[in-house]
Amino acid sequence: MSRTRPDVLVLHNAPAAEGLRPGAPCRESDAGVLEQVENVTAALAKLGVRHRVAAVRALADVTAAVAAAPELLVFNLVEALAGPPDDVSRVPSVCRAHGKGWTGGDTVCVALTLDKWRTKAVLRAAGVPVPGAILVPVGCPVPSRGLPRGPLIVKPVAADASEGIDTHSVVAKPGATLRRLVLDVHERFGQSALVEEFVAGRELNVSLWERDGRVQVLPIAEMDFSIYGAEQPHVVGYRAKWVPDAPEYDGLERILPAKLPARLAAEVRRVALMAWAATGCLDYARVDLRLTRRGQARVIEVNVNPDISPDAGFPAALKAGRIRFPTFVRALLDNAERRRAAWAAAPAAAPARPAVAAGVRAPAPPIRTAQAADRDAVLALLADTRFFRPDELEVAAEVFDDALADGPDGHYQSFVAVDADGVAGWISLGPTPCSLGAWDIYWLGVAPGRQGRGVGKALVRHGEEFIRARGGYLSVIETSGSPGYVSTRGFYLGLGYEEAARLRDFYALGDDRIIYTRRLDT
Repeated sequence: MSRTRPDVLVLHNAPAAEGLRPGAPCRESDAGVLEQVENVTAALAKLGVRHRVAAVRALADVTAAVAAAPELLVFNLVEALAGPPDDVSRVPSVCRAHGKGWTGGDTVCVALTLDKWRTKAVLRAAGVPVPGAILVPVGCPVPSRGLPRGPLIVKPVAADASEGIDTHSVVAKPGATLRRLVLDVHERFGQSALVEEFVAGRELNVSLWERDGRVQVLPIAEMDFSIYGAEQPHVVGYRAKWVPDAPEYDGLERILPAKLPARLAAEVRRVALMAWAATGCLDYARVDLRLTRRGQARVIEVNVNPDISPDAGFPAALKAGRIRFPTFVRALLDNAERRRAAWAAAPAAAPARPAVAAGVRAPAPPIRTAQAADRDAVLALLADTRFFRPDELEVAAEVFDDALADGPDGHYQSFVAVDADGVAGWISLGPTPCSLGAWDIYWLGVAPGRQGRGVGKALVRHGEEFIRARGGYLSVIETSGSPGYVSTRGFYLGLGYEEAARLRDFYALGDDRIIYTRRLDT
């Protein structure tokens, strides 16, 4: 990278006693972002990088600030916004829409890791070891069956910075206390409660950062719970992180580097790298693990854009690795500028196709009826998108198999887009039961490496023509209202679909079922 770097906009949420994250019971963690701003701006000053700081409260402020910014790079320190919880995940998308590079995770990664339940599903699907858990949506009782074995810990499913977690969040067994803890999460946070197996062994923090295209694992840290009593669960809770008057705030120590046998340390690093890859991290992250009594690693959380205030764990790991904080900041800016430059140069760098005039998008790959030989490729591309849980992928496999078995006269119709590298996308559709002209598009997936090339649009239009040819007049698509589907919803709206209905909290708390429709007879 050139030593002459673009100017930088340091963007952060404005902590305030009122107006930020209405109804949120925790405020101390909001104010902690100012320490990160000071740390980053001090590093930028040492690097000689011109910068400006802007505070935002809502997504509209983000859009206004980024759109008007002359700076080409955004150092993203936005951790919370007023409005829907998923708004914070949209900051990277706003940056990209306005041609800015940004630091940290992208929209899909941030949205995914904000949801502990979906993160756990993605990690498990990727072979990353995680504790067992169940999800208890708001208004639902704790089930009598299916609970993990052993001690249990109760967490809000979509809270950050250990909000809602403390030593009292752990119970030895199901019963009245567990039901009370779940109800408390429902009432205080308005969120589903994650009831998870409490792994009572050692807790390790693994910080990772990306430099020159390589992910590096920093020295492993271990939390020292010596201050806790023998009967007190070893939990790094909200009070330990954010409440100065709490005994554990100063008493909870960090052992860095952790004293681990070489083989165990190597395994912990391997699992942390797997978690990074599975969740699609960029630039920097921290993976928290617990060790079972047999010394087996279990990932309990993936922290994208972790706290980088001076006293936080990530800067401590940098120091233990003999990496200066300005060096870290410089690497993040290099990463952001490299990505931004790649997007800007992408049209010119694309291989020329003689049949396509300059400046005109190349045609999408041809579409044909799916065949048995396409099955593995279709399921693989769906898994690679990281949008679907393992149980959802099982349903996709059943739909694919049914379409193949029943042929053109069956309910499910299945088509693939195929390019020189193989299957690029898949669509499955069928007539809506009990209707006389409405059709459902059940599945739509495009391989991550081929997104942005018109494959998804071509599949949808092919499906619509198929529906018209069979007398259909209405195309119906359902999708999730969760943060991870921001780009998906924008894609459907861009194709002329309109939101026809929204079922609140259908899939989970805060995860609406959104129904889009498009008339095909007009």
